[in-house]
Amino acid sequence: MSDEGIPNEPPTSPPPGPPPSQPPGSLPPPPPTAGRFYFQTALGDVQGPYSIPDLLQFMRAGQLKTTSLVRPEDRDTWIPASQVPGLVSDKSYVTALLLSFFLGGLGVDRFYLGYTGLGIAKLLTLGGCGIWAIIDFIMIATRKLSAADGLPLAQN
Repeated sequence: MSDEGIPNEPPTSPPPGPPPSQPPGSLPPPPPTAGRFYFQTALGDVQGPYSIPDLLQFMRAGQLKTTSLVRPEDRDTWIPASQVPGLVSDKSYVTALLLSFFLGGLGVDRFYLGYTGLGIAKLLTLGGCGIWAIIDFIMIATRKLSAADGLPLAQN
């Protein structure tokens, strides 16, 4: 009790909710390079922990998207799957789409994605008389064509 007979209030506790992940003004932590990760499904369920090869299998099967949220086992911060090295190709979706639209008949899109042999064939046939170029443009636009390393194209 205080001197005036009024009970002392308990010390204030931190506000409910998750603690701040980093102090204001500090640099964000570097992207994780190894370890195990949890990922959040479209319905909000958390699954894991999984290793990077496991996440790659989910990515190739379409269960994990580049925009899906993942969390390293040792951190409380959720990040997009595209920020985990090795899960997404270093090739850009927008660049591939623009190359396919403007230079697809010459096979430049296939060269960019790492399919050198198909790029040469597409160049020699002038994009399969235009039909192959249209098909490739549609496949890139619908994200059905990945880079030669099998990884999905990056969002940027």
